[in-house]
Amino acid sequence: MSTAASRRRPATIHDVAREAGVSRGTVSRVLNGGHYVSPAAKAAVDAAIRRTGYVVNRHARSLITGKSDSVAFLLTEPQERFFEDPNFNVLLRACTQALADRDIPLILMIAGTEDERRRNLRYIEAGHVDGVLLVSSHSGDPVVARLHEAGVPVVACGKPLGQTTRVGYVAADDRDGARAMVRHLHATGRRRIATVTGPLDTPGGVERLAGYRETLAECGLPVDEDLIVTGDYSRASGAEGARVLLERAPDVDAVFVASDLMAQGVLDTLARAGKRVPEDIAVGGFDDSPAAHDAQPPLTTIRQPWDRISAEMVRTLLARIAGEDPATVILPTELVIRASA
Repeated sequence: MSTAASRRRPATIHDVAREAGVSRGTVSRVLNGGHYVSPAAKAAVDAAIRRTGYVVNRHARSLITGKSDSVAFLLTEPQERFFEDPNFNVLLRACTQALADRDIPLILMIAGTEDERRRNLRYIEAGHVDGVLLVSSHSGDPVVARLHEAGVPVVACGKPLGQTTRVGYVAADDRDGARAMVRHLHATGRRRIATVTGPLDTPGGVERLAGYRETLAECGLPVDEDLIVTGDYSRASGAEGARVLLERAPDVDAVFVASDLMAQGVLDTLARAGKRVPEDIAVGGFDDSPAAHDAQPPLTTIRQPWDRISAEMVRTLLARIAGEDPATVILPTELVIRASA
């Protein structure tokens, strides 16, 4: 074979073994987790892989190990919500990077309809992925139960309502974040503090509303049901929520909105109504997503640590795939004060 041809030939496991000065079996053990391999031998193999440009044949390895070496990012929301809500893109990008650092591909799956759910579950249950990062679970959704029954390792983003004993999850402290926002609004002199909640079949919707209620009581303010409107995390639902609030309670002087995207909708309605923010009505959001920076005025909000959430979801899922028990990780949030409040 000519020199040029040999350069074009993909490196093999034999090339790696020869370059590292170890047996083919040692290289194989390194590729399959590094068990029973000395640190020196592993370092030699890793260096040889870099020098030779060896790429694992995932199909061949999956036939041997019974694993796909890939993970699913399963979003149980309609496709349009994926493109509208910036949080999903931030989370997807960070999870993709965390897995890429481990050379594991991520497969995006959207299951916002019954047909999509059925197709995706069939694919997952057939063993085409080793585990699932579940995003935006709703109470009553059969996905968690189906995956649990099929023995598929799952880690949820946010507390899966009614399923916390079945799957591990990673969440920001939604309730504490809501408390921090309501305390801040109260500290600025606001006394008619309303809220536009997230969907109340989701953990964020439930926990943020609970934090709002608790903190009003803590501040000595009554919980007025007219000041509570339910949204669905979309900009349109924020706009409608603000319209309802202004109709019910013209004296409202602050709104805690359970997502930045909904808060943009609230600002739209307040601007149309001639209300000045924050002079007439202060507005606080949740997430510190790009929507908070793009809002006019920029949103005071609760920052979720998306990079840490993503890294912990990946770490926890890989531990589940390795056979560890479900784990729970709750991460702190941070109040970020900007012009809207």
